[in-house]
Amino acid sequence: MTTTVRTHSRRRSTTAAAGGRDAASSTHATGSTATGDARTADGSGSTGVVTAEQRRRSPQRRRRVRRDALLFAALIAPNLIAIIVFSYYPSIYNIGLSFFDWDFVDPSPEWVGTENYTDLFTDPKFGRILLNTLIFTLVSVFGSIIGGILLGSLLATKLPLTGFAQTMAFAPHMLPGAAVGTLWLFIFDPNYGLSRWLFSLVGMASPDWTTTSDWSLWAITIAYTWQRLGFVTVICYTAILDLPKDLYEAAALDGAHGWNLFRYLTLPLLSPITFFLSITGVISAAQAFDIISIMTGGGPGISSSTLSWMVYEEAFKKFDIGSASAAATVLLVILLVLTYIQVRVGEKKVNYDS
Repeated sequence: MTTTVRTHSRRRSTTAAAGGRDAASSTHATGSTATGDARTADGSGSTGVVTAEQRRRSPQRRRRVRRDALLFAALIAPNLIAIIVFSYYPSIYNIGLSFFDWDFVDPSPEWVGTENYTDLFTDPKFGRILLNTLIFTLVSVFGSIIGGILLGSLLATKLPLTGFAQTMAFAPHMLPGAAVGTLWLFIFDPNYGLSRWLFSLVGMASPDWTTTSDWSLWAITIAYTWQRLGFVTVICYTAILDLPKDLYEAAALDGAHGWNLFRYLTLPLLSPITFFLSITGVISAAQAFDIISIMTGGGPGISSSTLSWMVYEEAFKKFDIGSASAAATVLLVILLVLTYIQVRVGEKKVNYDS
């Protein structure tokens, strides 16, 4: 009996030891698996979870990046080629021509260095032409912006026939410059035009707008400002409608009305629009040609000549391509400088918070 009990005890001990060894083996295996997984997660293993670096270097991702790059190039290529061919290349070619003496006929232009620029800046007429360009540009740009803001604010008050007024305001911008010039020639006619009738109401004689040097520059400036006024009015009208109404309600509760509301709220909120209109207006006015050609032809003398008209005369009337290119280069530099100044001032004065 005692022997049987001892035998059963030894068997139970052997079974328990075997179970302990199996548990230890299982624990070791589990630990090894966890360690392997950890190594894989650290990137040291060759299998398991793929890391972000491996995804970036994968062939599929590289092919996708190349495909997206080719698609981007295909979409941007037409516009980029057009800009290079029709904007940058002519500008660079024009700068190169300004150092040559050429008449459109001679097959081999003659290199003259900076002689064209020297002749240009020593010409006494050039200073007057620069002044004409400055007056024409500043008056037309600021006049159209001030008038456009006022008319846009008036239209935003929801007066009767606002839609018709918008159409009539925008119509001048849709007319060709030649048509605008012809229209204002009739208006400025001292014998039969609208100008004669208006001046007769106050007992005065109408000036000879387009045939005297005292008035010719102002004649083309008024005509160009009127043509651009419609575009500026519609832009300002649309911008005023999009201004946040809660700010106006808060200002009204604080007692702001009329001029103070317009000065301290509307104008600052419109500063991004006026900034845009000033840049595009300067560039457009400095290149005005058709109205000048129809109304005054730059005359009498050079009283209404601008740099853009000077470029035309030097190139296509005098066939002096070198001088024309030099004048065009000066105009380009002036526009670049003015645009740079406007951008720097706009960074400090323009309010984009709204």
